[in-house]
Amino acid sequence: MDKSLEKSLLVWLKAQKKACGLFLKLSLWLGMISAVAMVAQAYIIATILDGVIMGQQVIPLTANAQMVISSMSIDTYIPNFIALIALMLLRALLAYGRERASFEAGKRLRGHIRAAVMDKLTKLGPAFIKGKPAGSWASIVLEQVEDLQDFYARYLPQISLAGFIPVLILAAVFPINWTAGLILLLTAPLIPMFMILVGMGAADANRKNFSALARLSGHFMDRLKGLSTLKLFHRGDAELKIIATASEEFRSRTMSVLRMAFLSSAVLEFFAAVSIAVLAVYFGFSYLGHLDFGYYGAHANISSSTDPQIVGIPFSLFTGLFILILAPEFYQPLRDMGTHYHAKAQAVGAAEALITLLEHPEPEFVGQVRINSIETLSADNLEVFSFDGTRLLGPLSFELKDNQRLALVGPSGAGKTSLLNALLGFLPYKGHLLINGHELSALDLAHWRQHLAWLGQEPQLFHGTVRDNVALADPTLPDDTLWHLLAEANISDFVKAQPLGLDAPVGEQSSGLSVGQAQRIALARALGQKASLFVLDEPTASLDSQSEQAVSSALNRAMAGKMCIMVTHRLDQLDQMDTILVLDKGLIVQRGDFTTLSNTHGLFQTLLRENIESVADIELVPLSVSASATPVDIAAEPTKGDAR
Repeated sequence: MDKSLEKSLLVWLKAQKKACGLFLKLSLWLGMISAVAMVAQAYIIATILDGVIMGQQVIPLTANAQMVISSMSIDTYIPNFIALIALMLLRALLAYGRERASFEAGKRLRGHIRAAVMDKLTKLGPAFIKGKPAGSWASIVLEQVEDLQDFYARYLPQISLAGFIPVLILAAVFPINWTAGLILLLTAPLIPMFMILVGMGAADANRKNFSALARLSGHFMDRLKGLSTLKLFHRGDAELKIIATASEEFRSRTMSVLRMAFLSSAVLEFFAAVSIAVLAVYFGFSYLGHLDFGYYGAHANISSSTDPQIVGIPFSLFTGLFILILAPEFYQPLRDMGTHYHAKAQAVGAAEALITLLEHPEPEFVGQVRINSIETLSADNLEVFSFDGTRLLGPLSFELKDNQRLALVGPSGAGKTSLLNALLGFLPYKGHLLINGHELSALDLAHWRQHLAWLGQEPQLFHGTVRDNVALADPTLPDDTLWHLLAEANISDFVKAQPLGLDAPVGEQSSGLSVGQAQRIALARALGQKASLFVLDEPTASLDSQSEQAVSSALNRAMAGKMCIMVTHRLDQLDQMDTILVLDKGLIVQRGDFTTLSNTHGLFQTLLRENIESVADIELVPLSVSASATPVDIAAEPTKGDAR
């Protein structure tokens, strides 16, 4: 990864610290207090051991001289034992509090980032979301946000502690023995230096690992949703090989990241062990009398001896024990920082995808104008663009007045759905798109959408009950109103036949319902919005003929006296439309009513003829299979998810 990019990602990550609240600082302060308690604990342990071990020892000085250190009673150290136990309990409580505070800091940060991601996706809308597989979005919202936890809960506090604890220990060691302090000071940079060298490629490896995971998640989820279709066309084995290839790529990248993590830990442990060993060798040779430097004066009282051959003790056992107890603690924060370094690499890899999403430009809808109803809707030299700046539609102009119905027809890719997405505020546009004379970008977008009822070709029902789905816009709707909406959508008889009625369960992705039933429940939900403008995107495209007639008749009743814009492939049912716009390659190539266009040579007449022929072919299908199919096979309405 480019160093400038990694630096910018780290700056962004650290800028999000405020979302952690006071818990990040609390974790740091608890760690600092624990470090002070650790130094005090080492002091008390060294004092007790020095007194107990050396309290009754006779130390020979020469062949004819010896020094006896006065014996001390164990009772003398009872306060030290009490203080030691208290410090151990205190450090345990501080460690618990630090873990809780760190987790809470990461939890708040994850909640903040996840909310920002969801808000951003809401603003960008379905036109943007459909640009990636659902599994890729799941990877960003779940895995990549989760990978920020350890960066804030462990890595950031550890950076500060890795600077504070060694300085604290050096401040305690240097006044006692300058050589030991110098050894600690000179060997300390080895750990972060090799940590940086080993971990240079970790962020790039994690970034590639996230990309592989996103591809695998998206591919797997899409194939899982289309499993029935894959089986129908005998593509199961081929897709298994593709999934196996993607899985192997992800496994390889994951093992690469793990190799770096294990190598980093091994290197840190090695240099920490070597540094402690150097310190232990120094004290060992000093106690043996081979080294005679590093101290500020003799600690043993040998003033009674006058023999010139006396070899004095350079420092007491307390000094060696105290420093050797602190030595592992001196390197531990640096080793912990190395252990958590992979958290930084994970966070940097995740931040790249998150920043790309969070900084993605949005359609410029920042207006505050609110309207009470929709009287006119007009476009003047309207051009609709994708998020990357590609023109999808236009320039085109049209006008729609109250109680008028407009149909958009044309071949696939003509720009019909793009126009609807611009009208809904999900795609940027240039030119003029006016609502009651106000530019759409000047309207309060949330308030504008309250005037719209949208129904697409893929009904989206949520896990819950029929009541939950129909009353989604207004959960306070009474049962009488809900039954009225279901009746308008020609689905009330089906709901009444369920044992639980309005509380009948609806599964994930409308499981348990046919597409026609799900579409009519979605229609009842749309009717409950009391909308002024119906925006319909192929509402009958996935339905059988019986469900199509039920939905169409319900729509015709609901749209009476309302404004409507509809994208449809059923050109033979457009006789009730006031205006039909025929689009091709993003431009209006024909316009007029059904009678005029059907009698005029052009694209509409061609599409109408193809549409009539395809409908005739579909109606002949049951007759051609009736000899071999059972009545149940023919009459059974396909459920949600069946291949069509």
